Amino acid sequence: MKKTVVIIVVILCIIAIGVCSAILYNRMQNDPTFLGTDVVNNAEENSNTIVAQMPEVQIYKGSDRPIAVMIDNNIDAQPQAGLNDAYMVYEIIVEGGESRIMALFKGVSLDKIGPVRSSRHYFLDYALENDAIYVHYGWSPQAQSDISSLGVNNINGISETTKEFWRVKDKRSPHNVATSTEKILEIANRKGYRTTSSKDSVLNYTTDEINLENGQVAEDITIPYSASNKVEWIYNSETKRYTRYSKGDKQTDWTTGEDITAKNIIVEFIANSTLNDGENKGRQTMNTVGSKDGYYITNGKAIKITCEKTTRSAQTVYKDENENEIDVNDGNTFVQICPINANVTIEALSEE
Repeated sequence: MKKTVVIIVVILCIIAIGVCSAILYNRMQNDPTFLGTDVVNNAEENSNTIVAQMPEVQIYKGSDRPIAVMIDNNIDAQPQAGLNDAYMVYEIIVEGGESRIMALFKGVSLDKIGPVRSSRHYFLDYALENDAIYVHYGWSPQAQSDISSLGVNNINGISETTKEFWRVKDKRSPHNVATSTEKILEIANRKGYRTTSSKDSVLNYTTDEINLENGQVAEDITIPYSASNKVEWIYNSETKRYTRYSKGDKQTDWTTGEDITAKNIIVEFIANSTLNDGENKGRQTMNTVGSKDGYYITNGKAIKITCEKTTRSAQTVYKDENENEIDVNDGNTFVQICPINANVTIEALSEE
């Protein structure tokens, strides 16, 4: 009998607790403040505080669609405008041992970008993976064909007015065409191009500082595209950024005069060859698809990586030697896609 009574009491207690809980829940649903406005307000404030304190990636945010602009890198084109404002910059070999640059902008307003130069077809692969509006001034036959077949949203400055793509007097032709983000967006809207994007960034940015503790020292990086065209990056331990040198000269911005710097550098090795297109202009081609070797460099250190791209439009995935996708510091990135046999050197700064 005692056991039976105990069991009955326990069951009744459970039922009572359930009934009270249901009543309390219904009351809260109908009147969230019945426990007291202070309790509710404090809970909301604490929730907002937690959200406000969570750091947000700054280099890539918002819904603005990226804009990819082909930039001339001939010595007569330097200095260039806008490189420090790009979230990513791709530099790739072109004919004559020269390299050309494609700068990607997102959510910035610039009065001058350039000098703008013509398209080469393999740059399209990186414009596509960034979901970018592709801007150029002229094109090679291969680029023209691929822009059409791949359905690239492009803006060819040659076909636009001199108010939208203008020639400046402080550089000589063909290294003197400039444009602006305002004019690019005006043309994009006129052409019916989408100007917003929900696509994730190619790089896995993090607000936690990445220091590559097990990496090799990387304070002086030299990337030879050809005998006459070398890029060098020098690390500044105070700013934790790299300063860019090209063809022996420190690079500065055309508009501001500031040094061109980068937080992150990615080196990727891709075999290039001369096109047999019958024009004998030495135009290059390369297969961007597949797994390529490279380096990720930041904060004075470098690690070996692989750069994996499954199709021309697919986003490149950068992985460490353990096959894990790398985290990248929240900052601008230069992607140096260089010839596979380039003698890239990564060293400590000499003490002189």
